[in-house]
Amino acid sequence: MRPARRRFDSVQLAARAAWTLGGNDNGTMITAAPRLYPHMWSWDTAFISIGLAHLNVDRAVRELETLFAAQWRDGMLPHIVFSEDGGYFPGPQRWGAAELNADAPDSPRTSGICQPPVHAIALRRIVDIGGGSPAVDRLLTDGWPKLYRWHEWLVRHRDPHGTGLLAITHGWESGMDNSPRWDLPYAAVIPGPDLPPYERLDRRVAAAAERPSDAEYDRYLWLVEQMRKVRYDADQVVRTSSFLVGDVFVTALFALASEVLATLGEQSGQPSWRIRQLRGWARRSRVAVASAYDPATGLARDYDLRAGTWLSTATLAGFAPLLCGGLPAADENRMLATILGPDWAGHPDLFAAIPPSVSPNDPAFRAREYWRGPVWPVIAWLFGWAFEHHGWTAEAARLRTECLRLVEDGTFGEYYHPLTGEPLGSQQQSWTATVALDWLHPA
Repeated sequence: MRPARRRFDSVQLAARAAWTLGGNDNGTMITAAPRLYPHMWSWDTAFISIGLAHLNVDRAVRELETLFAAQWRDGMLPHIVFSEDGGYFPGPQRWGAAELNADAPDSPRTSGICQPPVHAIALRRIVDIGGGSPAVDRLLTDGWPKLYRWHEWLVRHRDPHGTGLLAITHGWESGMDNSPRWDLPYAAVIPGPDLPPYERLDRRVAAAAERPSDAEYDRYLWLVEQMRKVRYDADQVVRTSSFLVGDVFVTALFALASEVLATLGEQSGQPSWRIRQLRGWARRSRVAVASAYDPATGLARDYDLRAGTWLSTATLAGFAPLLCGGLPAADENRMLATILGPDWAGHPDLFAAIPPSVSPNDPAFRAREYWRGPVWPVIAWLFGWAFEHHGWTAEAARLRTECLRLVEDGTFGEYYHPLTGEPLGSQQQSWTATVALDWLHPA
């Protein structure tokens, strides 16, 4: 019999979240988690900076500045910035980014791919929390152009058909590593006989049943090898990678973040032509997201650019239009009702009324397996923030209440069992602690 779940009140929970962030601080960065992820991940850092702003806005600004200092010369924000610690695979030697591409920084070392562009949303939240401080003013002045270049890089190198639907060249770039969204595209990735041997470290921390399989990892690492062979040249990677998928969730985040960045640019006196460009990119990507909507399922789809086919796997990413808008009102209302309804957040067996990564009613649902069923607090935060942004305040408030109930045990799991509330993956995860802090301080 499972022991009773511990519950902390809001003051205790905030203190534990602050303690978690402090414990994961290695002096130069807030690492993602103490054992499994001892480095800086791009979209983790965006969320982490939000929670830090409630504790120390100067420290929050420095965290984003640390990430920006690792930006590639061509504008890409890499998905990992490596600390001096080891303990993670694949590490900087396996990536070899600085050795192969002159745009990659020599120090700090980085990976050779990117992650979802949520950083402008983090900047917006930091300005709302700590606006007027010299550190925030500095971040707007110095960081805004870096984020503009990051968005420009995505338009230039990840929109191969010019439609606004942004492509990813690895499932890791989606942030949803082993989601069933990618099963068909990954099936076409055939690792070659020259795949170098490797030892996985993730299973020392998380149970094998919760992690991707060895066969999946072979495909992940083969894609890295393909990128290495073209020296991480962004356009060559798009032309040659075995995996190339138009990601509707990343595209929706890009559209939303571009609008947010444009508004921040207006408030901070950035060049008007860049602001117009950001709004144009946002419009085009919103149209692409709306065009991916499937009336038959009521969800948006990804597009396999290698196979030339839509991917209709039903996952939480299918609700991407609720992040950026663009659907006709009737379709949008239908989608909002669906995400809150009995197939998703309103499923009667859920521990908390939060949409899991895959519906419990779907045959592909796996309650413990990474992106195949568990609940991810950080994704719930994104939807809650977007709901608030779109004026759906009651829905946002309900999601916030349910999320706080999920994390009130203070373990700050990487993700959670959707039916029992059990923390899964790595515990004392920085991005879970940080969104808890923001839920506790919603103003």
